[in-house]
Amino acid sequence: MFKTVTIIGDGGMGSVCAMLLCENGVRTTLWGHEAAYVAEMTGKRENVRFLPGYPLPDSLRLEADDVRAFDQAELVVSAVPCQFLRKTWQRLAEYIPPGVPVVSVTKGIEIGSLQRPTEILRQVLGADRPYAVLSGPTIADELAQRLPATATVACEDIELACAIQQTFNTTMFRVYTHDDCVGVELAGAMKNVIAIAAGAIDGIGAGDNAKAALLCRGLAEIQRLGVAMGAREKTFTGLSGLGDLVTTCISPMGRNRSFGERLGRGMTADDALATTQSVVEGVPTCKAVLELAQRHHVEMPITEAIYAVIHGHKDIRGAIADLMGRELKGEF
Repeated sequence: MFKTVTIIGDGGMGSVCAMLLCENGVRTTLWGHEAAYVAEMTGKRENVRFLPGYPLPDSLRLEADDVRAFDQAELVVSAVPCQFLRKTWQRLAEYIPPGVPVVSVTKGIEIGSLQRPTEILRQVLGADRPYAVLSGPTIADELAQRLPATATVACEDIELACAIQQTFNTTMFRVYTHDDCVGVELAGAMKNVIAIAAGAIDGIGAGDNAKAALLCRGLAEIQRLGVAMGAREKTFTGLSGLGDLVTTCISPMGRNRSFGERLGRGMTADDALATTQSVVEGVPTCKAVLELAQRHHVEMPITEAIYAVIHGHKDIRGAIADLMGRELKGEF
């Protein structure tokens, strides 16, 4: 178990990770890139922008200084949105102590490079330190309320996975270990695209039958691409796969589902994005996933349909009609 942890990224997930760690008696530092906002959080003891209504622990140290952020850190948690990950770590790379493990809680795929978060981290910080992934059905508001939840920590080094498991596990947050980093990261990224589709179904009132079909066929798409990229098929039926997909597609607090619902109610993608300060990772991820699907020759009709809707090429009802009208075939 790690005793001193630094979290990079003061969004909702970074903040709730800090709450979990402080509950376990871990000496925790939360770093934010904007000094004025870090000062505001320090004064109010609340992340009013990304996790309002939940007090930050008194023991939590808030920091904007790049050097002091890593003071005595034994483990670093990377909680930066995927499209900002590279730039943030290029800024901080010289300050992180050599050899300190990094566990990523970021869900997404970088536009352009098509890299997963740990691939970006490895490229920026070097391959001479261990990397892990913590992912699962983890809506930040529910974790902050101390409602029961589970997640998976994946790492090729099972001893490190167990140490991270012990560091994060609480009476209301149960953590499992895994060794399929590729599958866990891909599942966490791609489910956000399917969640946009689920929200669109809610927005037009297409019903629960349609949403159930979407989750099943969406999971099939995620699994096809994941296996083609070297992940294990079984990973996608676990917490980081099916579990995260279900939560993201049904929770009214999910950013991606809510964005899709606004699309279904007739808003443009730009207008729907403008209604939230948080990053809707499914939007850039959708483009990246399609490029990966083309690279690996994998068919992903739902992802293609959502991309067309986001970019104004189709409306929701037209996209559904196209999906329902595809050539008939066996389920498996």
